[in-house]
Amino acid sequence: MSGKNFYTGGSIIRTLLASSVAMLPGTVAITGYNLTDAYFVSRLGTLPLAAMGYTFPVIVLVNCLYRGVGVGMSACCSHALGGKKHAKAAKIVSSGMVLLAIFAAVLATVGLSAIDWTFAKYHVDPAAMPFIRDYMSIWYVGSFTIAMCMAGNDILITAGDTRWAGAVMFGGMLLNIPLNWLFINKMGMGMRGAAVATIIAQFLAACVVLARLGLYHRLFTSCIRRVRRLLHVWRAILRISLPSIAGMLMFPLGIGVTTYVTNMFGAVAVAGASAAMRIETAAFIFPMSFGMTLMPMVGQNFGAGLFGRIDECRRIATSIVFYFGLAMAVLLLFIAPWLTGFFTGDPEVAAVMTLYLRIVPWGFGLIEIHRYSTFFFTGCNRPNAAAVLNFFRIGVLLVPLSLLAGWLGGLPLLFGARLMSDSISGSVGWACMTRLTKGLSARQPAGKVVGRVA
Repeated sequence: MSGKNFYTGGSIIRTLLASSVAMLPGTVAITGYNLTDAYFVSRLGTLPLAAMGYTFPVIVLVNCLYRGVGVGMSACCSHALGGKKHAKAAKIVSSGMVLLAIFAAVLATVGLSAIDWTFAKYHVDPAAMPFIRDYMSIWYVGSFTIAMCMAGNDILITAGDTRWAGAVMFGGMLLNIPLNWLFINKMGMGMRGAAVATIIAQFLAACVVLARLGLYHRLFTSCIRRVRRLLHVWRAILRISLPSIAGMLMFPLGIGVTTYVTNMFGAVAVAGASAAMRIETAAFIFPMSFGMTLMPMVGQNFGAGLFGRIDECRRIATSIVFYFGLAMAVLLLFIAPWLTGFFTGDPEVAAVMTLYLRIVPWGFGLIEIHRYSTFFFTGCNRPNAAAVLNFFRIGVLLVPLSLLAGWLGGLPLLFGARLMSDSISGSVGWACMTRLTKGLSARQPAGKVVGRVA
């Protein structure tokens, strides 16, 4: 899938579909990590499963920080590659990895020292705290491997090497399954075993990704010897990363608030909602694989000045993902009770999971359109607008509506608040993204080769 003109030439829909197929193993892997952990931990009992639910918003928070730095790297890299500046792209990747390593070390140190304080803010069930400490104390230490793997895969996708990116992610997920069995069941490490399994799988995957970037794509170069140049590249990356992080931080805030409100209904509700959210990720396998190549495609075409292709990409992507999300909502409406039986034998937990999977999925199509809109704004060098869209969904809609649902009482209202937030923010994101891409297309330079769009 690699190639100099992979994103800037040829049919847009064929490129997107080919990339999506290549990335399907990768998105299966993202879902597989969550489902594997949920499956093995659920066998330890309801309390450990609830502990996984409590750790979820914190893990999402840390991963958002890592992802924000990666977004800055991949956006800058895509602009450079689109403008056919490979040496500049190599400097961006090399300097960005140094920045990410420093960032990871700081986050791990702070996180380890604040485990009890962090989870006290969520008013977690005290009986779940030993399980949380077991998991997070190991996860923080090895989280740098997750950061390197995520960023490295983003750069592989940016370079058009989607087959390798998807294969490495899938390979790590496959390795995670026997490692979970080994450390949780065979060695009896419980929650600690789940964390060790994830870290080892991510470490090996990161080694392969970084080797591919350096040996095949030649995207590593000496950058540390000249501090001024290093700082210059860091400023360029952070100009995109900081707004991206600010926007992404809305997601753990939203998850944290919804977890806090869900906790008002007890540990059973937390366990059920957490497990349902992990099942929910399976419904996003195709949209996620489709979306993984959107920002590099938009970024490379923006760097090349091919604005007409960006507008056509927007039209194709939003149409496909909306109807796919609608189909998944109909499917889950009927199979939700059957699915929950694989994850819990507790009828109360199963009832919460079924309720979630029959309400929330009706917003799947629109929430993906919202997510895609942030990719388009970031790829078009407008990270502040992407951050505002994320703030609108979480800060203006999801948090107030979830708190209102908790005050009024009832899990159906809480899940309905999520559906309403997704639907409204998706509609607003679509309108803003359409205005952006049509405006850029109208500015297409005369004589610029746009390339085939279908």
